[in-house]
Amino acid sequence: MTVNPLVAATEAPPIAEAWSWVLGREFPADRPLIDLCQAVPGYAPAADLQAHLAEEVGRYDTARYTPITGIPPLRAALAARTAELYGGAVRPEEVLITAGCNQAFVVAVMALARAGDNVILPVPWYFNHKMTLDLLGIEARPLVCREENGLVPDPADAEALIDERTRAIVLITPNNPTGAIAPPQTIAAFHDLARRRGIRCLLDETYRDFPDWGAEPPHGLFRRPDRDDTLVQLYSFSKVFSLAGYRVGAVIAEAGLLTQMAKILDCVAICAPHVGQKAALYGLRNLGGWVAERRADIVERVDAFKRVLGDGQGGWRIASIGAYFAYMRHPYDGRPAKEVAKELADRHNILCLPGPMFGPGQDAYLRFAFANVDTALMPEIARRLTAPGR
Repeated sequence: MTVNPLVAATEAPPIAEAWSWVLGREFPADRPLIDLCQAVPGYAPAADLQAHLAEEVGRYDTARYTPITGIPPLRAALAARTAELYGGAVRPEEVLITAGCNQAFVVAVMALARAGDNVILPVPWYFNHKMTLDLLGIEARPLVCREENGLVPDPADAEALIDERTRAIVLITPNNPTGAIAPPQTIAAFHDLARRRGIRCLLDETYRDFPDWGAEPPHGLFRRPDRDDTLVQLYSFSKVFSLAGYRVGAVIAEAGLLTQMAKILDCVAICAPHVGQKAALYGLRNLGGWVAERRADIVERVDAFKRVLGDGQGGWRIASIGAYFAYMRHPYDGRPAKEVAKELADRHNILCLPGPMFGPGQDAYLRFAFANVDTALMPEIARRLTAPGR
């Protein structure tokens, strides 16, 4: 029997591969496994959200389908929150609710490109973005990010990659895997480039709720009158409200494009899980203070990681850091990053991901996702990484 060759040629899920390195092992109480592998909150949803969901699960409508595009109150609430954060006007009909941000990317790309087209993907890239493009027969055109630029992609480099088959440029900010945050002027430059060349700017802001932006928004694109036919924003409630298992995300784009995406969503999920949508709505309406507390906690984890590993201890160097992630240059010149990562798992009970899981030319790096690790554990991470005889 045959298998779709595009599927067969797509890499296996990297998180599952990493977990296979420690499968079946038992870890001593004085050296437990430190999981820096998957970007997932290490805390439960807010207690009042859990209580709210306990009530909603008992309601008959929660078990029913929602409209394909999502429940109207959630679409309206996210539109209002987006307008409040960024400025400008966002209408509910410009919001599509999806089963997580990965699905948001899938329906967006399927609506914009077909097999044989290409999408520009900054390297290091989020592996599920690359996997999605491979599954669809769409070329992922690598846009190399340089350490001297803080691993933020350069619009001039991107323009050199555009041809008649290019359909979109992808940006993730704050970035997964690097944590790098693109400055507003860089985001604006990418939007300008995409508009000038007649392609879309796919802006994934899954982790936008964790940096402290102060009085300024992450960017000004929603205040632009010309953003409708260029900007496609992807968002997730999984991280901000600790709802990863509830699968709820969103696309914000011009309504005509969302009409096309809804056709795809109807075939792959019909609608996002109703209970997840109710959870996200409750969060938007009620959890502003709780989110601010979690943000402060994540900012402190970033600062704590910098304190223990920010001065090049043991030859380790932070290439970029922010939100949930630190992208680290390891001290083992010439050794494959996967070999280094497996050794950290085997000998030091630290589980992280090797750079090549995020694209070509990344063997000097490892990704550490520290959102599920308490601040108090940061010195132990540094101790294990820099211990003599490591």
